Amino acid sequence: MKIRKAKRNDVPGIMKLIYELAVYEKAPAEVTLSKEDLKRSLFAKDPKVFCDLLEADGKIAGMAIWFLNYSTWQGKHGIYLEDLFVRPEYRGRGYGEALLRHLARICVKNGYGRFQWSVLDWNKPAIGFYKGLGAGAMDDWTVYRVSGRALKKLAGK
Repeated sequence: MKIRKAKRNDVPGIMKLIYELAVYEKAPAEVTLSKEDLKRSLFAKDPKVFCDLLEADGKIAGMAIWFLNYSTWQGKHGIYLEDLFVRPEYRGRGYGEALLRHLARICVKNGYGRFQWSVLDWNKPAIGFYKGLGAGAMDDWTVYRVSGRALKKLAGK
């Protein structure tokens, strides 16, 4: 098992992983990302989003897509994990934990104050997994999102 930064030629494989995750999360129709979008995001001159891949048996077995956030209370950056996905045939081998530990090490190495992510409330296996690693739910907080037509309306467009 090896974790490495994604390379430009990994984009088709990352696209497949993103779609597989969307299928798992029961929302494949919501994936509108193109290969060009992903290339622009991950491999810009000064990228704002990052992808680490986990390889096993010479194949891409999983991924972590993340970006920096910021805590005004701590005065420090942190990592926000957008997507964590390990292909079903590779689950149960500790690969998801390895990806999370990898990101936690990036936080500690860089002096970041927190590492956070969201999980669907019906995804009990993931919730149990995260709790087992010491993560705690932020039950007092509710996530809000504006997108699509509502975003354009809010922008006055």
